[in-house]
Amino acid sequence: MWFNRNFACFYQEFMPNQDTVLTFPSLFSETLQKFPEHNTFAFVGEEPITYSQSHQRIQSVMALLEKLNAKPGDKIAILSSNMPNWGVTYFATTFMDAVVVPLLPDFHVFEIEKFMEHSGAEFLFISKSLQYKLKGIEHKMPETIILIDDFSVVRSKVKDVAYDAGAVASKSYQVAENDMAAIIYTSGTTGKPKGVMLSHKNIAFTAIKAAIIQPIDDKDRFLSILPLSHTYENTLGLILPMIYGACVYYLQKPPTPAVLIPAMQEVKPTLMLTVPLIIEKIYRNSILPTFTKKWIPRVLYKTAFVHNTLNLIAGRKLKKTFGGKLKFFGIGGAKLDKTVEKFLIEARFPYAIGYGLTETSPLLAGSSPFHTKLQSTGPALDGIELKIIDADPTTGEGEIVARGPNVMQGYYKEPELTKSVFTDDGWFRTGDLGVMDRHDFLSIRGRLKNIIVMKSGENVYPEEIETVINNFRYVDESLVVEQKGKLVALVYFNKDEIAKKYEDLKTEMSIYIDQKIDELKLELEIYVNKRVNKFSRLQTVIPQDDPFKKTATQKIKRFLYTK
Repeated sequence: MWFNRNFACFYQEFMPNQDTVLTFPSLFSETLQKFPEHNTFAFVGEEPITYSQSHQRIQSVMALLEKLNAKPGDKIAILSSNMPNWGVTYFATTFMDAVVVPLLPDFHVFEIEKFMEHSGAEFLFISKSLQYKLKGIEHKMPETIILIDDFSVVRSKVKDVAYDAGAVASKSYQVAENDMAAIIYTSGTTGKPKGVMLSHKNIAFTAIKAAIIQPIDDKDRFLSILPLSHTYENTLGLILPMIYGACVYYLQKPPTPAVLIPAMQEVKPTLMLTVPLIIEKIYRNSILPTFTKKWIPRVLYKTAFVHNTLNLIAGRKLKKTFGGKLKFFGIGGAKLDKTVEKFLIEARFPYAIGYGLTETSPLLAGSSPFHTKLQSTGPALDGIELKIIDADPTTGEGEIVARGPNVMQGYYKEPELTKSVFTDDGWFRTGDLGVMDRHDFLSIRGRLKNIIVMKSGENVYPEEIETVINNFRYVDESLVVEQKGKLVALVYFNKDEIAKKYEDLKTEMSIYIDQKIDELKLELEIYVNKRVNKFSRLQTVIPQDDPFKKTATQKIKRFLYTK
């Protein structure tokens, strides 16, 4: 087991004291005492600010909010791309016992308007890059708007108020563990948005327990590429490094390969958090073609010894691409493709799997690198109870329910909806189907709502068929739906890759690509139907002109395509 004497030393040195109050101001205070001059936040390519400097900046934002008449319990929204001042604002808000309302940068204007109204937010911190999203709805926004880039006051009913970089809060705030810290809105994959209420303890407990899976210390460097507005990145990419004195680096542009690769070479991150789509695209677009483009490596790759050797070599190159110091590559937010996971195992890449929901702050189960099991999320987090209810007597599959200190306080202003997601004896219903093995490792089968019940009475799990489809050449992504009692695959083919393959042809390229896709969809149907049971066979394949619309963790918004 990896729990050894070294980990025991880490636990004693870096874990919060047993009597530590699980609130952000209390945890930050402990870190500040231990590591005042250690780095906390930075843009890639810029000088980081230390924990001492972050503390001063937090105090100055609290002082600004006091001048603007903010008080405990107020809702303060953040609509911003990732940056050091995002974390500063988050901490300033929660340190004064107000409630953060993080809004995803990708939210549509109507979603921003609706969530601002529903939350009752009286203050809005917004980045320059997203100000355009307020066009046409300025009159529906709070009276107080602050530019998060430099904390300048855009508008306020309080006159002549400006940010003072040397100011400190004039009041003392008493923050309790069960005080609400955040309301998280997500449009999700099922359509109806909900405001998830999370307490200081919900989030802090999860972050501390996550460090048992992967120890963190003051020498670690995080490279943040997921939105801080999402609970996954927020808990594990902001609160977790803060507790242990680590530093987080942010990109100033979207994480395209042209931006991300140089950033990884500069930062040399030891930890990163990502979603399956990112590593799946790297595998399919960069790694797999090197083995299959020419016939000799393609044939050799089919033999076990060469296959494993090539994957190991590719793994070494991949680690160098990520900066060479990576020890933890966390994957969460959706299920990882089985073929891609097999590659990561054979490549000895330090990936780790986590499972959870916004409602559980978010982590429920996880495993550390090199202690994973294929297609399993790992065992329950320390201090969390998981079990399967209404299990199928043959397969053992049933709904996953959870109980523990990280389970949400409820849905904001939705007592009936809150009640509906808890069992009578207090277990939170995840809505996910799963199975536990004899070692208590959890494996996810899919969403309960996504199951397609065929006329024969058989249950079909669309996610499993989609995994098969997504491993077919030129397929970027897919969605399996039911139409008139038949299974239909909506498939987005990568036209750029097809064009590269046949660019030497003299025919009109766009016409040829359309013809090639017609051929591919027939091949794909045969390919899939040979690999699934008779109840999961496809009736037809329908190519899609555009990529599917997705959530912040890159899960397809299934409800948009199943009406």
